Amino acid sequence: MEEYILKKTFNTPSVHFIPNEGILKIEGRSIPEDPGGFYDKIIKLLKEYYKNPQEITRVDINLEYINSGSSKYMLELLRILKVNYDLGKDCIVNWYYEEDDESIQELGQHYQSTVQLPFKLIDYY
Repeated sequence: MEEYILKKTFNTPSVHFIPNEGILKIEGRSIPEDPGGFYDKIIKLLKEYYKNPQEITRVDINLEYINSGSSKYMLELLRILKVNYDLGKDCIVNWYYEEDDESIQELGQHYQSTVQLPFKLIDYY
């Protein structure tokens, strides 16, 4: 699989997917007008990746803001990880949030309890 890179815009996060290293990074603001149009490609790539994944898959998510439409797709990405984790494919999700950003922290906690994956909540200044 090829590396996939999307630069962030005002409304969409950057995406850096490095299949041969098992790393997916999503960073920035996620408020696209068409969240399906944005996330469907990433979901498709992740499903394809899991046909021949690395020993461990690391997903780094660092969002400054996410709207409800994007949140639904983020949960879908995490569910793909969960299905494969339950099949014995290791992964770790690193959920970053600014120290005082309770809404992003709480969203990470919600995802953590919902998908039951190895999940680290990491605050930064």
